[in-house]
Amino acid sequence: MSVSSLLNLWRTEPSIHENITDWRSFPSRPAHFVSLPKQLHPALLSALHEYGYNQLYTHQKEAWEHVHQGNNPVIVSGTASGKTLAYNLPVIDHLIQNCDARALYLFPTKALGQDQVENLRKFIEIATHYSDASATYHPVSLSVYDGDTPSHARPAIRSAARLIVSNPDMLHAGILPNHASWAEFFRNLKFVVIDEVHSYRGVFGSHVSNVLRRLKRIARFYGANPQWIFTSATIANPVELAEKLAEEPVSLIDEDGAPRGPRNFLIYNPPLLDKELGLRRSALLEVIRLTNDLLQYNVQTIIFGRARRTIELILTYLRETTDLSRSNSISPNITDKIGAIRGYRSGYLAKQRREIESGLRVGQVRAVVATNALELGIDIGGMGAVILVGYPGTIASTWQQSGRAGRSDEVSLAILVATPTPIDQFLANHPNYYYSRSPENALINPDNPLILLNHIRCAAFELPFKNDEPFGNVAGQQVEEYLEFLTNSDVLHYSGEKYFWMADSYPSEAITLRSATAQRVLLQINNNHHWSTIGEVDVESASRLVHPGAIYLHEAQSFLVDELDLDQHIARMRSIDVDFYTQPQIATAVELLDISDDKEVRGDFGPSASIIHGEIAVNTQVTGFKRIKWFTHEIMSIEQLSLPSSELTTTGFWLALNEATVDKLRQDKLWSNDPNDYGPNWESQKNQARARDSFRCQVCNLLEHERAHHVHHKKPFRLFSSYVVANQLNNLVTLCPTCHRRVESAIRIRSGLSGVAYSLVSLAPIFLMCDSRDLGVHSDSKSPLADGAPAVVIYDLVPAGIGFSLRLFELHTELFRSARDLVTECECTDGCPSCVGPGGEDGRGSKAEALAIFKAITTQG
Repeated sequence: MSVSSLLNLWRTEPSIHENITDWRSFPSRPAHFVSLPKQLHPALLSALHEYGYNQLYTHQKEAWEHVHQGNNPVIVSGTASGKTLAYNLPVIDHLIQNCDARALYLFPTKALGQDQVENLRKFIEIATHYSDASATYHPVSLSVYDGDTPSHARPAIRSAARLIVSNPDMLHAGILPNHASWAEFFRNLKFVVIDEVHSYRGVFGSHVSNVLRRLKRIARFYGANPQWIFTSATIANPVELAEKLAEEPVSLIDEDGAPRGPRNFLIYNPPLLDKELGLRRSALLEVIRLTNDLLQYNVQTIIFGRARRTIELILTYLRETTDLSRSNSISPNITDKIGAIRGYRSGYLAKQRREIESGLRVGQVRAVVATNALELGIDIGGMGAVILVGYPGTIASTWQQSGRAGRSDEVSLAILVATPTPIDQFLANHPNYYYSRSPENALINPDNPLILLNHIRCAAFELPFKNDEPFGNVAGQQVEEYLEFLTNSDVLHYSGEKYFWMADSYPSEAITLRSATAQRVLLQINNNHHWSTIGEVDVESASRLVHPGAIYLHEAQSFLVDELDLDQHIARMRSIDVDFYTQPQIATAVELLDISDDKEVRGDFGPSASIIHGEIAVNTQVTGFKRIKWFTHEIMSIEQLSLPSSELTTTGFWLALNEATVDKLRQDKLWSNDPNDYGPNWESQKNQARARDSFRCQVCNLLEHERAHHVHHKKPFRLFSSYVVANQLNNLVTLCPTCHRRVESAIRIRSGLSGVAYSLVSLAPIFLMCDSRDLGVHSDSKSPLADGAPAVVIYDLVPAGIGFSLRLFELHTELFRSARDLVTECECTDGCPSCVGPGGEDGRGSKAEALAIFKAITTQG
């Protein structure tokens, strides 16, 4: 019973093999060893021998040499390749030989930091045991300093610890603002280690870069200039990212000397149930089936899902369907399904997580269903198999999660089970994408005005700014503009050529590192007649996520939002058990502010369009929401809402079709964005409908005043072959302009332009290290961004932008061709959720039109 045996079965089982769109086998890779460093302290040498290390991998030795030469290395190697030892060895060696030296380790999560501490503490204890009088040995006191550190323990840690393990959030809010209490530590700070540096991207990475600017500023104040060590999963730009974060020169170490056993990577696309509609069997049900096979063959397995609800559903189904007793290789004492099949995600207590990690290491836990919390370097041993429920969002994460499978020289397996989303279906049909394309660039923009202002505010609280003082790579003159703004806002006071903090507030407490702005909406539930806060969302997302009637998911539990108070920044909710989720409907208008670059686009028929990058203002209003059933995605109802609009100034990348292209599409009857000709009886029918409805809106009951109300076709006009039938009074309803706009946004015929928008924004994340929720999209047949020409715009959902739209502008050719391939190869008839989106609720799809546009803007091949 092994991975190899199961793979042999799957090769001959049609119901499995026919759904595997790609199967890659990678041979084993031997280890590449070199001798231990001669300068290594004898106590560390003895500790390594006790661990069984008589040599180092090549990348570990290279890291040692770079650190000893005073360089700032970034170590890029695979999962379980010994990156931790690569930085621990030179850092601990320096600390035990230099009594004053201090080091700071930063991990992206508390869980990862606390996990690493246990192994590090044991290593230091063994080294201490072997210390003797033959060589100077200065003990290394190690402490975790994070949000879980008890208040009574903190003073002792600040005064005595020589190696601090923390995270950027604690550094930002707890350590830097109180640097006076850390004076000795900062005065002697020699190393800053930043683990899993690829995690610091987008808004989070932009914040962290500014936190590191503040750290360097305080270290300089105390006379220190620390050395930097980074580790990273495989990304396209590890040096660029590390240099942007720390604003220091960085050297690359990427020759991985660790061994790997034989590996198999499979892409599994669930079978089609309805070819015309493009509907496939549930990815979750296929995951359950594959996992049951793995467990019956005694293969220890991790299932990675992206959403908390997905994790809980798979966990429930597995416990209901799995029969562990059928695997005669499993010891009877671990056949209890509750203990053998576990979940792992944020929201679990630390004690639970440690218990699960231990169970995985010793083999008592046979399967774990996890979020990407287990993607990072938490020690769980080597698994036999990994199942990815859908594309994890980046190629880097795909390989990072897949790398969790593999024990020494044993055969391992990773399976990507595709969901119906366009990005998954594209990758299922283009498996070479994984192997031929380098991983994504991690993008950050530490100089984003809102983020930068917040951290200059924090830095001014920590230390006064001098005249013309830079902030990291931000020149002093530019910094002074921000300082003047804060002075005029009565936050700072200028005196003696310095800017001093004068406000009563404690600025870092109000700034989260996970969003661009500090304003938050608290999520509250009534707990025994008392409102308690269970979470928060940023204020920009509140109208979309927690509007009245929304279903909000928190720790696998559904909550119904009863009230959203944007003035008080509170959303009130109650627990509810439902079988549906909600999706907001958003009316969007864009305005051009500035153009920074533009290019001509050529397709199969010559020049066809322009692509433009620039600054835009996006006005959005949530006008309603849909209730949608889980799994079947059936639309149960559409509700109206009236919420205030919001405006976002950001950067965007847009495609504008030229007049010749639109004319050709119109000639080929592949253009549905022209205004309808409602026929010669329209004015008469419209007036009769208004009179029949007593000149009142039939949704909100508003009476006409000065301007006539609109008349709307219940069933879209274009679906009729005759205007006479379309304009019958029983198909008409009177609506005020506001309600008409809401109804049109809810029920419409999809056009080729909207289909192009859907597919482009769906595929964009594979070219960026971002989530689809980081991007906005809008299509308009008469766009103000293109002087009234048809346009599709993709924009950063971050004030002032973070760089995503600029990167798409640079990669537009590859993005357009990938979208064309996606639509061409999709097996649906007229559009589906896997390509250009489903047809309008009462209309037709847009596949043919969208494909015609893609052919116009791309060349074949």
